Amino acid sequence: MSAQSIILFLIIGAIAGWLAGELWKGHGFGLLGNIVVGIVGAFLGSFLLGKLGVAFGGGILGAILTALIGALVLLVIIGLIKRA
Repeated sequence: MSAQSIILFLIIGAIAGWLAGELWKGHGFGLLGNIVVGIVGAFLGSFLLGKLGVAFGGGILGAILTALIGALVLLVIIGLIKRA
């Protein structure tokens, strides 16, 4: 993986985390926390959707959507853990 790919992956994760924080009101972690959730969610979304055989295309929009789904799943998991 090149440095440019890693930077693009981090930017996409940051955008997805911000979007997830906006969509999931009351369960966000502030701007920086949501960015971290988005980056981790990008890994999670790529893994989960890859295992399910779901793909949203090869462009940046598809990557943001994949990361957004992963970030939302991560926020749900964190919310369940915090509630317990």
